Amino acid sequence: MFLFAAKDAWTELITHKGEWNPEIAIAWCAIAAYTTLSGLGVFHTLKMLPIMLFMFFYKGLWLFFVAYPLWQNEQLVGSEAEDWVPIFMLMIIPVIFTPWIYVFKTYVLGKD
Repeated sequence: MFLFAAKDAWTELITHKGEWNPEIAIAWCAIAAYTTLSGLGVFHTLKMLPIMLFMFFYKGLWLFFVAYPLWQNEQLVGSEAEDWVPIFMLMIIPVIFTPWIYVFKTYVLGKD
């Protein structure tokens, strides 16, 4: 996450010229913040786990509500969403290595 998206986000924010489209600016700022925090997660994995859970949630929602209907209606290929699907599908890797018992005990049951 950090290595791939952070460079693009920070480059876009630092080198942007002209007036921002507010929605696009929100997206780039969110990506820059998210990827920077995920970089910290490499060193403080359990402390930064909520960032990973956020990633699973928003990417899963996007795949379910945006990509899946396009795919189901055979409209994904050639759409603007097509390039995002493989990037978002990579989330399966951290999902596999997430300590789900810890997540359940800590964030669902509220136990330390």
